[in-house]
Amino acid sequence: MAPMTETTAGTGGTVLVARLDSVGDVLLAGPAVRAVAAGADRVVLLAGPRGRAAADLLPGVHRVLTWCAPWIDPEPPAATEKAVADLRAAVAAEAPRAALILTSFHQSALPLALILRTAGVGWIGAVSEDYPGSLLDLRHQRTDLPEPESMLGLAHAAGFRLPPGDDGRLAVRGPLPDTTHLTGADGYVAVHPGASVPSRAVPPWLAADTVAKLAAEGHRVVVTGRASDRELTAAVAGGSAIDLGGRTDLPALASVLRRAAAVVCGNTGPAHLAAAVGSPVVSLFSPVVPARNWAPYRTPHRLLGDQQAPCRDTRARTCPVPGHPCLNSLGADDVVAAVHELIEEGA
Repeated sequence: MAPMTETTAGTGGTVLVARLDSVGDVLLAGPAVRAVAAGADRVVLLAGPRGRAAADLLPGVHRVLTWCAPWIDPEPPAATEKAVADLRAAVAAEAPRAALILTSFHQSALPLALILRTAGVGWIGAVSEDYPGSLLDLRHQRTDLPEPESMLGLAHAAGFRLPPGDDGRLAVRGPLPDTTHLTGADGYVAVHPGASVPSRAVPPWLAADTVAKLAAEGHRVVVTGRASDRELTAAVAGGSAIDLGGRTDLPALASVLRRAAAVVCGNTGPAHLAAAVGSPVVSLFSPVVPARNWAPYRTPHRLLGDQQAPCRDTRARTCPVPGHPCLNSLGADDVVAAVHELIEEGA
C-alpha cells in the first residue's frame, strides 16, 4: 500500500498504537491511547512483553498484540526474518488504516515504521529526529514535557483529541479485583522497594528502615514486589509488615495501591500504576532520567532524592557513582515525614 499524503490520520476504522517497552511506559501512554480511541472505531495496542500486562489494563484498547523489539528491549532477542514476518502478519490481520508509534526520546520509531509500512499500514505518525523518507506521514517534534503529555502531543498532531470529560490523567480499566484478603482494610502504607533496574530501586536498607519506623508509629504496612523480588520483600517487611512479594498480578497490585493511604517506591512502573489509581506517592527518584518527564503524573506526590547528583540524565541501569548517593543520602525519617504530609493532605 502506498503511503497516504494526509498530515493527520483521519477518523474511524482501526488504528494501531505502539509502545514497545515496560509497564510504566505503557501506563504513561494511556492518555494518548484514549485520545486515539475517541477518534477510531477500534484501537489495537502493540506492546512489548514487559508491558503487556499494563496494555491489558488501558481503557480504550480493543486488542493487544505483543512483540519483542530487538532495538528497544534491554535484553534484546535476535533480529530474525521469522520474527519480523510474524509481526507483519499479525498487523496485517488487524488491517489498521493508521498507526502511531510512541517512543521515548532515545528510541527510534523508524524500524517499526518500516515493518508497519510493509504490513500495509497506509498512514504512520511518530516522533523522529532522523529523516524518515517515506516511512512516516507525520514526523513530529518532541517537546520537553511530562512523558504522558509528550505522547498526547503526538496524538494531537495526528488529529486525535481526548473526549469531553476526560481530564488526561493516567487511568486503568476496572473493575479491579478485591484484595482485602491480602491486606485487610484500606488505609495502609504500601512500600514497593524493587525496580526493573537497580539504579531506580529503593535502597533495601532504606526501605527496611522506613517500614520499621512506620510500623513503630502504628501504621499498617504492606510490602509489594514481583515473584523475583521475594527475598527482597521478605527482608524489607521483616516482622512488622505484610509481605506480598510475588502474590499479586498487575490488576491485583493496582487494587492494593488504590486502597493505600500512601505509596512509597522508586521510579518504577508501580509509581505510575499508583498515579493511575489516584494514590499519593512518595517517589524516591534517582535522577538517571529527568523527574520533569518521569515523576508520578498528576497525583499528589513528594519527590525525594538528590536531583543534581552526578548520575543525572545518564540513563544508567546500575548507578555509576559509588555509594548511590542520590538515594543513600536519605534516611527513614525523610521518607516517613513525606508519608505523613501526603496522608494529612488527603485527610
